[in-house]
Amino acid sequence: MFEGLQDKLQGVFRSLRSEGRISQDDVRRAVRQIRLALLEADVHVRVVRSFVGRVQEQALGDEVLSSLTPDQHMVRIVRDELIAVLGEPGRELELEGGPAVVVLCGLQGSGKTTTAGKLAQRLRGQGRRPVLAAGDLRRAAAIEQLRQVGAAAETTVLEPRADEKLEAFADRALGAAREEGFDTLIFDTAGRLHVDAESMAELKAVVDRTGPCETLFVCDAMTGQDAVRSASAFAEGAPLTGAVMTKLDGDARGGAALSLRGVTEVPLRFVGVGEKLEDLELFAPDRLASRILGMGDVLSLIEKAERVVDREETEPRQEFTLEDLRDQLRQLRRMGPLTQLLELLPGQFRGANMADVVDESRLVGVTALIDSMTPRERRNPAILNASRRRRVARGSGRTVQELNQLIKQYRQMRKLMKRTKGQWMKGIRGM
Repeated sequence: MFEGLQDKLQGVFRSLRSEGRISQDDVRRAVRQIRLALLEADVHVRVVRSFVGRVQEQALGDEVLSSLTPDQHMVRIVRDELIAVLGEPGRELELEGGPAVVVLCGLQGSGKTTTAGKLAQRLRGQGRRPVLAAGDLRRAAAIEQLRQVGAAAETTVLEPRADEKLEAFADRALGAAREEGFDTLIFDTAGRLHVDAESMAELKAVVDRTGPCETLFVCDAMTGQDAVRSASAFAEGAPLTGAVMTKLDGDARGGAALSLRGVTEVPLRFVGVGEKLEDLELFAPDRLASRILGMGDVLSLIEKAERVVDREETEPRQEFTLEDLRDQLRQLRRMGPLTQLLELLPGQFRGANMADVVDESRLVGVTALIDSMTPRERRNPAILNASRRRRVARGSGRTVQELNQLIKQYRQMRKLMKRTKGQWMKGIRGM
């Protein structure tokens, strides 16, 4: 995400870096390029106008014009203003009473049902006992989808009866949650292809019946300005306490994320960064601003690793074997697509060049080759003679040449790790 905006902003900073000292005309030219980049990223024009005005006012100050590193000062100004535009950091759900109610609203296809499951799993991890309510009475598929999401999240799903009205189901769901000892009711409402009076009336009926602690608007980052317009309409129908933006890991231009807070005054609380139930994070404006500017997001990468990596499997051993290599590759793949992981690192690992940086199919091949070996061969690949190598290649569906390349790379890794053993062990313990 933000690939196009990232590239254009990097181009602006490179042009300033090449100037050495800059003039007011250079600053105005850079600000004009930033304005065009934001508009092309589908950022709301009102937000763009306010943003570039503040950036230009600060950039024309003596600190930037007289600096020997004007590009760095410009990066700092743009980063600070991006954080201001994105709004305050997300916060956990504020749940009171029993059961506390969370109502999810938004257009059809925005990711409400999946978000309901993600919130349920998050609350279960915090020691709460949530229950899901299938409030989309118009689509039978929506109830089945929530049933599957609930099963994956190990959370009970309350379903409407045949011909049951929405108001009656809302009352019954709230009563059932109370009677069965659930402390949180997550109510998934119906979505429409567009905002209309009927959908607003349904949302208001659910809010009036359940008295939610939180009413969250769920929007798709891929829809751009449509997400902002929808949020404004839903905010008029019910008092929203926050928004959840889904598909932030996609290839959207990023305009919705940068516009939502400034236009609707609805704070972003959570962001969806993947398909899995654990891929829901608190919104962090400073981290998102760093990613937009190409600085990476190492903190998110570390948090992702802490969630999925088994410490016992990654514990340093006396000898680094092919079994260790296979286990670490499996841990790495659990963290998600490598292209997304590389985007969290500072540098140019992104976009169209990503396929040149890493080929994930090769990792599958490496794992298959190692799995085709006997335990003795994995611990001591020196015994892999020509006939053994042919057997391993046939068993994995790969070629002998690929196996030879794997053995060569493994030996290089092992030699490097022996040479830097002290520093490597310290680094692992420090992480």
